[in-house]
Amino acid sequence: MARITLISPESANAEVQEIYEKTLRGKPGNAQKALAHRPEMLKNFLSFYASVGRSLDRKLYELIYLRVSLINGCHYCIQHHVASSKRVGLIAEDWAVLRAGDYSRYSEKERAALTYVEKLTRTPHDVDDADFATLSKHFSEPEIVDIHLLTGLANLTNRFTDPLGLEVEFPEEKV
Repeated sequence: MARITLISPESANAEVQEIYEKTLRGKPGNAQKALAHRPEMLKNFLSFYASVGRSLDRKLYELIYLRVSLINGCHYCIQHHVASSKRVGLIAEDWAVLRAGDYSRYSEKERAALTYVEKLTRTPHDVDDADFATLSKHFSEPEIVDIHLLTGLANLTNRFTDPLGLEVEFPEEKV
């Protein structure tokens, strides 16, 4: 149960109603309903969220978001990204190996990103030149920026959704 009031479309002010309708096509999730307490933040967050990770392959985007959320144990984000990962072809076996931290089924490029993201999430101050060199073999600098921002975005949402008690808005998957 949410620890704060979620702003429903019916109780939203005009600014939030416009965001719900135009940006979210009339379907705000519980995270957006929580952010609606700060309309300017909701608007800016949605724009930022939509821009992060766009230089990356969509499958890699989902792998990264899921791995970070699994490391952090964020139920809300895991469920949302399990759902969106299906659209890029990920299946239950992918979720299981990501949970276990086993990247052997992925390409060398995907393994490099997932290994880096895991270290960036668990021990960011331990990232060193060797870690960065491995990542740089596979990714351009704009992609590296996106990997960092996507990792940070996942960590941010992981620390926003579950601690606020936000519930998943659709039937859940066993992961």
